Amino acid sequence: MDILKTDDLKKYYGSGEMEVHALDGVNFSVAQGEFVAVVGTSGSGKSTLLHMLGGLDRPTSGSVFVNGKDIFSLKEDELAIFRRRKIGFVFQSYNLIPVINVYENIVLPIKLDGEVPDKEYVDGVIKTLGLSEKIERLPNTLSGGQQQRVAIARALATKPAIILADEPTGNLDSSTSQDVLSLLKTSCEKYKQTMVMITHNEEIAQLADRIVRIEDGSII
Repeated sequence: MDILKTDDLKKYYGSGEMEVHALDGVNFSVAQGEFVAVVGTSGSGKSTLLHMLGGLDRPTSGSVFVNGKDIFSLKEDELAIFRRRKIGFVFQSYNLIPVINVYENIVLPIKLDGEVPDKEYVDGVIKTLGLSEKIERLPNTLSGGQQQRVAIARALATKPAIILADEPTGNLDSSTSQDVLSLLKTSCEKYKQTMVMITHNEEIAQLADRIVRIEDGSII
């Protein structure tokens, strides 16, 4: 069963001779529980695709379906709630809040939704990612690899159906990259989540169940 699907997805910027086809009719689907790597060079459209899949940007035309629902049929406030509850984002830049500790960063999206964290589940995620000894520390006291683990824990903590990872190892050395990706894959398998990761790193992409290539805004 496909949990995520696009239908003739297009995103154009500019107009006339300056028009750029960032996405040019992308048809793409991901099965429940699948780990897919989207590989492409800089400017190929992979980041634009990920932003569309997560509802962070609206397409020029076409649709994105999550569990059969067209997410762009939602109003902006509905889409924001949908993103917070259904999708976990892992960005290259971590996006941690520097003035609150690791645990508070991890549960922040849950509290923003007015919910109480599932302590047993969150503690399990923290343990799986090797962060149990770090939860009282501030993000800037951690290494890059540890900060990325916190970002992954935050993405998993809301129990999202889908994890979208944007170059999650881009700021890490090769050894730490392998560790972080293995942990992310293990977490997704353990919690039965679906993951789409964009990367330009062929070696990292090999960890996925399936590799999809994108060039000039089209799946090839």
